[in-house]
Amino acid sequence: MLDLDFAPNLGKALVLVAMALFCATCGRSPAVLTVFRTEEQAQTHCPKDTVVWLDAQSGIYYLKGHGSYGGSSAGRYACRAEADAAGMHGVPN
Repeated sequence: MLDLDFAPNLGKALVLVAMALFCATCGRSPAVLTVFRTEEQAQTHCPKDTVVWLDAQSGIYYLKGHGSYGGSSAGRYACRAEADAAGMHGVPN
């Protein structure tokens, strides 16, 4: 037979866990990732950063010179620092 003595405290425990997870981001704003249709637009947005080709669905970006840079219709240009801050990952050239 299943002992349900823990049930009254389960709800409290779940609320505490949810609050802890929520507060893990307290005081920090989420990373903003702006994407562009052209390389020039991205470079204007971040003139001191490297522009990357971003495949947002896979979370991967490519540097200029890589065979996949600018090569898919679903990808967009972005600033490398913003892509890194948003959790995207680069692939080696």
